[in-house]
Amino acid sequence: MQLQLTRPLLFFDIESTGLNIPADSIVELSFVKVFPDGTHRTRTWRIKPWDYERGCQRPMNPDASKVNGITDEMLTECPTFFEVADEVADWLRDSDLAGFNSAKFDLPMLAEEFERAKLAGKDLHVDLHSPLMVDVQNIYHAMEPRNLRAAYRFYCGGEDFPNAHSAEADTLATYEVLKAQLDRYREPEPYREQVLKNDVAALSAFVGKKYVDFSGHLIQDDKGEILINFGKHKGKTARAVFNSDPSYFAWIQQGSFTLDTKAQFAKLEEQFKRERLAAKWNGRLF
Repeated sequence: MQLQLTRPLLFFDIESTGLNIPADSIVELSFVKVFPDGTHRTRTWRIKPWDYERGCQRPMNPDASKVNGITDEMLTECPTFFEVADEVADWLRDSDLAGFNSAKFDLPMLAEEFERAKLAGKDLHVDLHSPLMVDVQNIYHAMEPRNLRAAYRFYCGGEDFPNAHSAEADTLATYEVLKAQLDRYREPEPYREQVLKNDVAALSAFVGKKYVDFSGHLIQDDKGEILINFGKHKGKTARAVFNSDPSYFAWIQQGSFTLDTKAQFAKLEEQFKRERLAAKWNGRLF
């Protein structure tokens, strides 16, 4: 169906050095600008991520490179966002915005890059708060709910299960959904190569990030290192934070965090103190 527009609608997507908006940068930005007459224009920029404070190229997070396939070497000869900001602003002018999950990530990241460019001396007049924002993912989730009842209808025969939202009925429905998923995804298909292995260890891998505490304030990376997953130290190792800002651990204990989160931070603090003491004694012995 043709979009009914009174002014241009600009679809956009961003690839970045990582997912921490204050600490990461755009490396690729793509626009598709759809006009009221149904025509559209496309523009994509590959961008060298720039650390304005250090005056150097910001490195790619290895996890981000695995997803978007972009490496540091691919970006060294590209312009910085500062250099393309005027052109990007021209494309945005007089348009509403659209994207997939863009309201939570792409739009804040784009705004962050404009603010950095302004602080670095670029004369820009860009207002990203005024345009209407269409997030296609939000529409998808609203129209096709991803809750247990929807999963049961999809995998188990198209009907609601009785007594939904009672604990026992929900638990039994979850069991039935998992069995149906194993039946459905046992063989690869052209649009989906991934299969489900009938093995608890393999199924548990779909959880994604490995949380150290149940609230997800601490996560474990692929190397087993524990990282802070929120706030000003997000993305840093807990060990590095303990060494540079030990009062942060006391702040956690005094804050409104779950008892489990506090307990995990306390365990780490004790571990780091033991390591520091052991290193001190080893230094004396040698």
